[in-house]
Amino acid sequence: MLYRALKLSPRASHFLFGPRQVGKSTLVQSLLGRDDLYVNLLHERTLFDFLRDPGKFRAEVLAHRAAHPETLCVVDEIQRLPGLLNEVHDLIESEGLRFVLTGSSARKLKRGAANLLAGRARTHQLFPLLASEVGGAFELERALRIGMLPWLWAQAAEPTEEREFLSSYADTYLREEVQAEGVVRNIGPFVRFLDVAAADDGAIVNASTVARDCGVSVKTVQSYYQVLEDTFLALRVDAHQRSVRKRLVTHPRYYFFDMGITNALCKEAGALLGRETRGRRFEQFVVTQTKATLSYRGADVELRFWRTAGGAEVDLLLCRGQTLLAAIAIKSSERELRDLSGLEAFHEEHPRVPLFAIGVLERPRALGPVRALPWQDFLDELPSIVEQG
Repeated sequence: MLYRALKLSPRASHFLFGPRQVGKSTLVQSLLGRDDLYVNLLHERTLFDFLRDPGKFRAEVLAHRAAHPETLCVVDEIQRLPGLLNEVHDLIESEGLRFVLTGSSARKLKRGAANLLAGRARTHQLFPLLASEVGGAFELERALRIGMLPWLWAQAAEPTEEREFLSSYADTYLREEVQAEGVVRNIGPFVRFLDVAAADDGAIVNASTVARDCGVSVKTVQSYYQVLEDTFLALRVDAHQRSVRKRLVTHPRYYFFDMGITNALCKEAGALLGRETRGRRFEQFVVTQTKATLSYRGADVELRFWRTAGGAEVDLLLCRGQTLLAAIAIKSSERELRDLSGLEAFHEEHPRVPLFAIGVLERPRALGPVRALPWQDFLDELPSIVEQG
């Protein structure tokens, strides 16, 4: 039985964002009582009804409220009709109604200067499953192959079904639906970009190189990465740029939101992973699990990385503003734990910042100034690590 760590108060209004299939509808429907109102804008008939007559939405909500005074109103995929947010805003202000609004893209809302309710709704992001949400059924190697989308863990799917699900998601949603959102006019170069971006998942992005590989301009590549951010399909991790002695690399890194989707784009859906690929997926797993854990806790912490022009590197920094809370090396094997040169170089410049090496370990150990932790222990300790900083 899966559960979700993100809790939404039924007494407040909320924006809930995240990619398709992470469980937004399931989560909000768990809040619905028998007398609450559910509006799904993925239904074309519902969407076109409100497009033709926006006032119909207000009339239906008020009619439902007249019969059920304590009603909660849920609107799924609000980005498909951002104009409804003006009605939602007024209904919250004048009628005291409560809304939960979900969306798989913030692009139309941000680009169209949509009414974001001026703080009258709390904003949250829902991610694929945390390992802790799966519980005793969790298997790391399976997670690195198929990812953490709830459908894959809620049932005993056959390997063929897992591959078909992931391939369909990559082909249908990432390619066709991104185009349907109107954010990419020419899908051909964008498809090539997705293949390149997936192959480089977690690598430092050189937009000029990606542009050359895709046959588009640097500006277009930058806009494509912005699409991935706006549709919650990728997490951007910027380089930490403050250095006393060394010139640091400043290009960002991007991680797709789920390992299984990255594998599907690389035509490796459900396949056994080679050593190098497994190492990259383990890094993606730790980064995305860290981001989700911090987000659900409401921690005001930013993820960055550190790399010098000479090649010294730390995979992950936890930062609050310019305050460094922790430096983390992600090691997918015991052999990799022998090389902590990146943390050592970082420690010379930032001697007071706690150092961690996160890996697949049986128990914690001390490696000089570095605490080597099993990834499970690190995620469990993460709230206290950032609080102590």
